[in-house]
Amino acid sequence: MNDLIKEKLKLLPDLPGVYKMFDAGGNCIYVGKAVNLKNRVRQYFRTTDTLLPKVRAMVSHVTDFEYVITTNETEALSLESNLIKELRPKYNILLKDDKHFPYVRLNVKQDFPRFEVVRKIKNDGARYFGPYLSVFALRESLAAIRELFPVRHCKKDIKKAIARRERPCLMHHIGKCCAPCSGKVTREEYYELLSGIIAFLEGNTDDVIKMLSQKMYEASEKMEFERAAFFRDRINSLKQLNEKQQVISVARTERDVLALVRRASEALIFMLFMRGGKVIGTQHYGIECTEDEKNENIMASFIKQHYFEATLVPKEIVVSDMPDDKEAIEAWLSENAGHKISILCPQRGEKAKQIGIAVKNGEEELDKLALLEKREWEKGEGAAARLSILLGMDFVPYRIECFDNSHIMGRDTVSSMVVFEGGKPAKKKYRRFKVKTEVNGDDYAAMRETLTRRFERLRNGDDKFSELPDLLVVDGGRGQLNVALEVLGEYGLTDIFAIGLAEKNEEIILPNESEALVLDRKDGALHLLQRLRDEAHRFAITYHRSLHAKTTLYSVLSEIDGIGEARRRALFDAFITLDAIKSASVEELASVKGMSKPSAEAVYKYFHS
Repeated sequence: MNDLIKEKLKLLPDLPGVYKMFDAGGNCIYVGKAVNLKNRVRQYFRTTDTLLPKVRAMVSHVTDFEYVITTNETEALSLESNLIKELRPKYNILLKDDKHFPYVRLNVKQDFPRFEVVRKIKNDGARYFGPYLSVFALRESLAAIRELFPVRHCKKDIKKAIARRERPCLMHHIGKCCAPCSGKVTREEYYELLSGIIAFLEGNTDDVIKMLSQKMYEASEKMEFERAAFFRDRINSLKQLNEKQQVISVARTERDVLALVRRASEALIFMLFMRGGKVIGTQHYGIECTEDEKNENIMASFIKQHYFEATLVPKEIVVSDMPDDKEAIEAWLSENAGHKISILCPQRGEKAKQIGIAVKNGEEELDKLALLEKREWEKGEGAAARLSILLGMDFVPYRIECFDNSHIMGRDTVSSMVVFEGGKPAKKKYRRFKVKTEVNGDDYAAMRETLTRRFERLRNGDDKFSELPDLLVVDGGRGQLNVALEVLGEYGLTDIFAIGLAEKNEEIILPNESEALVLDRKDGALHLLQRLRDEAHRFAITYHRSLHAKTTLYSVLSEIDGIGEARRRALFDAFITLDAIKSASVEELASVKGMSKPSAEAVYKYFHS
C-alpha cells in the first residue's frame, strides 16, 4: 500500500458507489460495487491473510483507485455492469463470448436502407426489431418480406450507382427489388414500402399473411401447385414466428433457467429459455474465472453482465447457485424491466428438474468444447510441435513465414508472404510484393528479390517487418530453398531454419539433406505446411489478378491522347473495370478528380467511335 492509497483511504465516504482499481500502467484491473465504499475498499488493504489468492494477486498490483458515489445500491449495480462491459478488467469474472440473440436492424438515416441481421444493439440512431430466439424462423420471415415487398437487400452504394447510371441487377428483373440504384424510385415511395415491413416486424403479421394466402389461392387456381406450396410454407413460418413473439410477450410462464457447470479451470453457464411451459431456446456462455472463485460470485457476475442490455427479462430466473446480493440484483433487474423479477434456487420439484436438465446439457457442452480444443491444438500448435521434431529443430516454431510467386507468361509477377502464429493464420501480418525487376518468369530471381526486400525492410527498421520467423518456408524445390538460404546468409540470419515444399509429391526439402522428407498424407505436420502453402498461393493469385486487371486497363487507356499516368490511375480508382468506363457518360468521366471535359470526351470518343 503506497502513500497515495493511504491518503485516499482516509477520504472514503460512508455511501454506496462503484470503485475502480488501477495498476502501475494506469490500466483498470478490477471494478466493484459497494453499499458502503469506506468499509468495502478498506477491506482489501487491512490484511491479505483472509483474502482469496485471486484477490491477493489483484491487490499486489494496485497502485491507485477511484470511486463514483451513487444514490443507492441499485444504481451502483447498473454502473458496475456498465463499466465491466466497457473496460473488461483483468480480475473481474467475464463472459468469454458475449453472445446475443439476433435483431433486425434498419438504418432509418439512409435514404434507401436495407434490412440486416445483427447480434448487438448500438446507439447509432437505427431501428432494431427483436430479439428473435430462432434464427431460422427470422430468416424465413425476411425471405417472405422480400417476396412481398421489393426492398433492396444488396450492399451497393446507391448514390454512386445513381451517379454512374448503373443498370438494375437480376433481383429487379425478377420482381424482388424496386431498384433504387436506378434513380427511378423516390425516398417517399421507398419508405412507403418500409412502413408495411415495419408493421410486420412489430408483430402485425395479419396483413402479410392475408397477402400470402391470396397469392397461394391464386397459384392453386392456376394449377401452379409448387408455387402454392411455397407460399403455404411461408405462411406457416410466419405463423410460427408470430406465435413465438406472442409467447415471449404475453405468456403466463416466463422463466430462464441458469446452470453453472465447472470442470477444473473451465466454467460454463447453460441456459434454458422457458415460455408458455415449453423450452423455446437454449444458449451457453463460457466464463473467465479462477478455480478458487465461488459459485455464487460467478452466478452474480453472469446475471449482471448478461441482463445488462437485455430488452427481454423474464419474471423468474431459476439458478443452480444463488448469487451474491440476490435482493439488490432483483431490485436492479425489476427497475430496468419495469416488472417484478424473482431469482430462485429450487431444491425439489419441476424447477429443480429443469436445473438438472441444464446441468446435464452443460456438462455435455464442456466435453464437446474440450474435444474441439484438443483437435484445434493438434491442428495448430500440436502440428507445429510435431513439425519441429521431424525437422530436427530444438524448439517449436511459433511464427512461420511462407513465400510464393505468381505470374502469367512471365508478366505482372508478384510475391506473397503469409504468416502463421501458433499454427493459425495471422492475416493482419500478411504482406505482398510487386516484383520490380524484369524476371520474365524466372522464379528464382523473383524469390530472391522478394526475400531481399523483406529482410532489407527489417534492417531499415520497418515495424511491419520487425518480427523474424522461427521457420521460413518457400513454395518450391531445391532451387528456391538455395535462394532463400543465400539471402539469409547475406543478412546474417543463418539461425533461421528454412525449408522448401515441393508441390508435386509434397516433398519437404531440407537444407543439409540430399533426400527429401516425405510424410504420410494424414500427418498433421504435413497438413499444417499444406495450409500454409495454399494460403500463400491464394494470397499471391488474388493480388496478381487485381494487378493484371489494372495493367490491362492501363494499357488500353495509354492509347488515348491526353490520358497520362495520373488520369489513368484516377479512372481506375473510380471505375475499376474496363466495362464500367465504356458505359460511363462524358459527365461521369469528367466528374473524376483530375479529369477535364476535353479529356473525358476523348475517352468517351475512343470507346464509342
